[in-house]
Amino acid sequence: MGLALLVLLGLIVLPLGEIFIQSVYRDGELQWSAPFRTLADSELMNVLTSSVWLGACVILGTTAIALPLAWVMVHTRLGERRWLEIVFLVPFMTPPYIGSMGWILFMQKNGYLEQLAPGLAGFGEAFFSFGGMVAIMSLHIYPFLYLLLRGALERIGGNMEEAAAVMGAPFLYRFRRVIAPLLLSAFGMGAMLIFVKTIAEFGTPVTFGKRIGYEVMTSEIHKYISSWPIDFGKATSLSSVLLASCLLVWYMQSVMSRKYTFGLVGGKGVRRSAMRGAGWLQWAAGIYVILLLIASIGIPYFSIVAASTMKLRGVGLAWNNFTLDFYKELLSWHSPSMKALMNSLWLSLAASTIAVLLGTWFAVAIGRSKTRGQRTLDLFSLLPNTVPGIVLVVGLILLWNSPWMPIPLYNTYGMVILTYVVLFVPYTVQYVKSAFTQIDASLVQAGQVFGAKPGYIFRRVLLPLIVPGMLAGWMMTFTIASRELVGSLLILPPSMQTSATYIYAQFEQGQVSLGMAMAVISVGLTTLLLVLLEVAGSKRKRAAR
Repeated sequence: MGLALLVLLGLIVLPLGEIFIQSVYRDGELQWSAPFRTLADSELMNVLTSSVWLGACVILGTTAIALPLAWVMVHTRLGERRWLEIVFLVPFMTPPYIGSMGWILFMQKNGYLEQLAPGLAGFGEAFFSFGGMVAIMSLHIYPFLYLLLRGALERIGGNMEEAAAVMGAPFLYRFRRVIAPLLLSAFGMGAMLIFVKTIAEFGTPVTFGKRIGYEVMTSEIHKYISSWPIDFGKATSLSSVLLASCLLVWYMQSVMSRKYTFGLVGGKGVRRSAMRGAGWLQWAAGIYVILLLIASIGIPYFSIVAASTMKLRGVGLAWNNFTLDFYKELLSWHSPSMKALMNSLWLSLAASTIAVLLGTWFAVAIGRSKTRGQRTLDLFSLLPNTVPGIVLVVGLILLWNSPWMPIPLYNTYGMVILTYVVLFVPYTVQYVKSAFTQIDASLVQAGQVFGAKPGYIFRRVLLPLIVPGMLAGWMMTFTIASRELVGSLLILPPSMQTSATYIYAQFEQGQVSLGMAMAVISVGLTTLLLVLLEVAGSKRKRAAR
């Protein structure tokens, strides 16, 4: 456990510490007020305010989407269609920058909306505003809040609401006095997490936000460390402020969760409410779900696929303008696009394999978090999930580019793999830890009674039981790393591209068809991998029975 703590300190804690050091150490001397002087700049203060306002508005947007959806899936017959649960996760699994590009293509002047419905051209122009940015980010992240609210509604059950209805309470009164207080803990946790994810988001601000001139903290940090003149002082100051803001929000979330958590104790267990809405309400719920799926999945993916199959953008949607030439060009061996795709695959493969080995080691060392050291190790292993990705990447750049660093890792492929590992190792830790904590201690004790050594017990008893968690962590890391943008933009060596940077570069340079074809291929490959692993897991479970 001590060695695991040292590794986590070097991988995660030191880069974050380097940000704080660089933000207060200016011109060879310690200046504690340097970050505050940077924020005193009215322009940067406006950027901070814009980020906070965006986070607050996205919370409102996701609530307006997720709360009715959770109620619909718990209180109507749509909840019996379990395949919808998988479909609702598609927006969350879609890289934000790809979804944002799809909306831009659909809503821009002479875009697909104007081609399909010329009378709605004015709506498309109005979409390129702060409200449109909030809508895009809300449609991307709403599944996260939806899952929390749905789980809370199912735990509440129908007993209390039915009792209030028997006493004559109307729906709004029941919601305000019975359901809302019991939802507050789950909603508070979801809202705080959405706020953190929103202010830490990079993909949508760097695509849609840049188009409408709406600057946030992540896009400003990227500008200061990627555009001339490079200013690491301002970048680290903004990074430290963003990091402190996220950690403060996490602390507020934990306090709220402790204060507003209610226990529901009953001998009859929990069941769904027997009250069903009228027929028109069932139809309204179905229409709402269809419209939501069109907005969150249909429009972005229609735009991406349509753009990838057009000969000439000026001709627009027409059968004689359909072609697969861009896919042929992308998949041509030794082409720049194929090199970018292969770079993504092998870098993600290496990073996910290393991450699953490290994550398994950390998870086994953490165990059931009984000691202070194990709890500290658990906290450090989850830091990349609580810290904005761009902040951690800036810290890694500063640490591994330091003159005292003995290992010349910066500006190499190894630096890219290390960045992916640091960003995504928490997924493996969580999956393996979940599987490990379900193993009863008596299995290990039985092996010890028969004289088995610790290595043998781990190899023959524990390892077979945690392999599903390791596989899930590897799959998640590989999927996300293969489409990761912010780390790839800042860490990749010169003249090297991945599928994410290729998509971003082609979109920025006007080669939209090539970029969208790459988006279809990269998303399709990772989706196919998820499906194959799910099928293999189902077959293995059936064989075990």
